[in-house]
Amino acid sequence: MAAPLASGFAGADKPEYADYSRCIHCGLCLNHCPTYRLWHQEADSPRGRIRQMHLVDEGRLELGAGFVTHIDRCLDCRACETACPSGVEYGKLVELARTQIEQRYKRPLASRAARDFVYRRLLPYPKRIAAAARILWVYQRSGLAALARSSGALRLLGLQQRERLMPEIDSKFFFSEMGKTYPARGARRARVAFFAGCVAQVTFSDLNRATIRVLQANGCEVVVPANQVCCGALPAHAGVRDVARDLARANLAAVPEKDFDAIITNAAGCGSTLKEYAHLFGGNDASHQPAARFASKIRDVSEFLAELGLTAPLRTLPLRVTYQDSCHLAHGQKIREAPRKLIRAVPGVELVEMPWADQCCGSAGVYNVTETKASLELLGLKMGSVRETKAQAIVTANPGCILQLRAGAEIHGTGHEVLHVVELLDRAISRRD
Repeated sequence: MAAPLASGFAGADKPEYADYSRCIHCGLCLNHCPTYRLWHQEADSPRGRIRQMHLVDEGRLELGAGFVTHIDRCLDCRACETACPSGVEYGKLVELARTQIEQRYKRPLASRAARDFVYRRLLPYPKRIAAAARILWVYQRSGLAALARSSGALRLLGLQQRERLMPEIDSKFFFSEMGKTYPARGARRARVAFFAGCVAQVTFSDLNRATIRVLQANGCEVVVPANQVCCGALPAHAGVRDVARDLARANLAAVPEKDFDAIITNAAGCGSTLKEYAHLFGGNDASHQPAARFASKIRDVSEFLAELGLTAPLRTLPLRVTYQDSCHLAHGQKIREAPRKLIRAVPGVELVEMPWADQCCGSAGVYNVTETKASLELLGLKMGSVRETKAQAIVTANPGCILQLRAGAEIHGTGHEVLHVVELLDRAISRRD
């Protein structure tokens, strides 16, 4: 008999029977699950995966390659949570299943090495992220990337599609802004800390700077705390929870929540994890209460600005846009109206809703790297929805979505500009008279 899934779990990592039994197998989640909509396989649906987790937990299903495949195929987009009438915390369950897989399943050597490098030896260390980014910058700007594409080398190595999804590395990293304070313009309405992310500091530096400008323009003093590190979302989603906990503790020490009215992030995926920091620690863990206090201060930038209210004058932007709901904003944080409210606040902007706006675009953290084929299928569906709107630009609220949608615009030849909500606001503010 296979060992139970919960074997080896402790504290916050142990799923309870009630976590599984809350699922009443009604099937309302099926049509909202991107992988079920792609393949129509029960084993790749939320209730099917929960059933497998439960069977493994009871020792009636082997924690083997089949189980691992179906759990790996999940995007962890949490659309099922929005659809579920019983309040099943599916994101929590899939992350715990992946934790057990990480602890007890022996993946192929290449996969183990890649996971160890990314989650344990790269993401926790800002200097290593910067070093790796500099190497990629040389590859992209020196002509090597063009040569690799034209020579067919990427196709032979099976990397052609993955390379197309690779983010462009910034010339000036945001790491240089650590420890700085930016004064509010006009009367100070709030004092906030800005959580800058990890990979975003080498690929979305301009977005981070735009976020600070928009906050300043609306009366916020913005502090970029030194010593902050990766939020831990990618390790947590992958089941590498020990690393996620270490990163959480580092951020709790780096960002004294009591000093700020809010801690702001412009990345929906980061925000979802930051708001759930307490889930990483059992109730008896010394970090549980500090994590809960920290989490209570986390605000997505669109959520915060919609609550605070825009005061900066905005110039007219004649632009027809559509909005893509980032999964961890809409489903993880239950925030839908705030970004739309900000978009509508810009004079001249016409917001046209796309069909299935809250369906995953296929980015999902590292999903477009680990499950590239499925990711591109989902991206194709998303770009079809975008086309129906006849919009000129796509607006979203997460850097990962931006990368995916920009790749979609290129692959499908739609010509769409892809912007973050705050980039749209920054454009209107910076162009004012």
